[in-house]
Amino acid sequence: MFKVFEMIYTDPKIQPSGIECTPFEEKFLQAYKEAYNAAFHPMREALDRKPYDWYSDDAAILEKQKDIYLLTNGDTLIGSVACYGNEIDDLFVASASRGKGYGKKLLLWGMNHIWEQGYKEIVLHVAEWNGAAVKMYLDVGFAIRTTVSI
Repeated sequence: MFKVFEMIYTDPKIQPSGIECTPFEEKFLQAYKEAYNAAFHPMREALDRKPYDWYSDDAAILEKQKDIYLLTNGDTLIGSVACYGNEIDDLFVASASRGKGYGKKLLLWGMNHIWEQGYKEIVLHVAEWNGAAVKMYLDVGFAIRTTVSI
């Protein structure tokens, strides 16, 4: 059993991200799948959430592609954030780009994107296990709305 926090952000003052994300492109499909699984595998394994590598086929990604945004440098995937309505999800930074502040930049980009769509609250869900992400979300101004044990 583990805890998942539902977090909420309602302040209209969102910091600029300093980056520009682009809609998902199929040419990044393999890199996206590998980076996503590498980012979430350790948590899924530690929490025994099978399958540990969530994306094993391309169709599941392509089904969600209209809501997935990529941060790239040429043909290199740096990271990604998904915006489903007013929810931020699947935020990750590729292994080679971690530790450079891209996680926060992707978060801020997603928040600004959602706000620009007219939503007045932004939500996300994060496992307590992912302490670095929880801290980043709290530091940016999210608050824990509910906690669920799974």
